Parts: sequence; structure tokens; C-alpha cells
Amino acid sequence: MNQESPLQEKNPVISATKTRKWLRRGLELLVIIVIIFGVRAWQQRDIAKGAAPALSGMLLDGASYALAAKPVQPVLVHFWATWCPICRAEQGSIASLAHDNPNVITVAMQSGKSDAVQQYMREQSVSFPVINDEDGRLSENWGVRGVPASFIIDTEGKVRFVEIGYTTGWGLRFRLWLAGF
Repeated sequence: MNQESPLQEKNPVISATKTRKWLRRGLELLVIIVIIFGVRAWQQRDIAKGAAPALSGMLLDGASYALAAKPVQPVLVHFWATWCPICRAEQGSIASLAHDNPNVITVAMQSGKSDAVQQYMREQSVSFPVINDEDGRLSENWGVRGVPASFIIDTEGKVRFVEIGYTTGWGLRFRLWLAGF
């Protein structure tokens, strides 16, 4: 005699309910993914692609800077703003990366006069090379509409990677490494 215990019985109602539940979760996940990629595409609609746009200016420390047409090593060009809370959350990673890598340049987008940006950096105890884009022209040339925005420029002078929004220091380091190949 083969008797099934209640735990071994298959209840078609419970099975159908579980299936619908998983299908609903899968559909919800798909909708979230589509929304994320849609927002990302919208944010990057005007972003620089191909050959990196010109980038030159006076750093906050008084030195001049010009992005080489074909840099010897990959370069991180990072746009940020003093008024941006997400930028503030990742500024430690950017400072650490700039400390370890001389090929990091940042652009303070519409953050006020250079004195105000320097004061902000002192208050935040961060140090990295900064071009102050007071009027937003540099940001506009690069297609940056929101910050933070990070560009990895390869040794051919092309934009290899673009990240809009929060990015980890390890993620940026990895992309710089990849751009070296």
C-alpha cells in the first residue's frame, strides 16, 4: 500500500498560486529593469561619445590643465557639484583615486566662484585636481546635464566608459584598468 503523507500531496491550487506569484515577481523585476535602463538612456542622451571633447582650464591651485588628445594612460574626467548630495557621498572615492592616480581630473559644475569651491573642499577635507566650471560651458560641451558624471578616456582619446550617478571607487579603478587595453 502506497500512502502519501499530507506533505507529499500536490495541491494544484497552491501550485498555481505560487506560479502566479513568481510570474508577478518576474514581471515586476522586468518593469524595474526597463525603467532603470530608460532613465539611464534619457540621462545619457546628449553625453559625449567617441573622441573626447576638449577640456582645458585653470585648476583651483593655479596650474593650467589640458586633456591630451591621446593620453599616455587612461584618464578619469569626473563632473561634480558642491550642491550635489550624491557627489558628496562619492567624493572620498574620487579623492582616494586621485591620490593614487595622477590621471584624474574633476570639474566642479556650476558650484560658484573658485573661492567657494576651495572653501567647500577644505570643509569636506578632500583634495583632488579641480577645474571650476562656473558658467557650465565645459559641462555643456561634454553633454553633462546631471552630476555626478564620470568619463573614462582611453589612450586613443576616446570616451570608453560613462557613468551617471553614484559609482564606486573600485568600479572606476576597474574601468580605468580596462581602458588601458
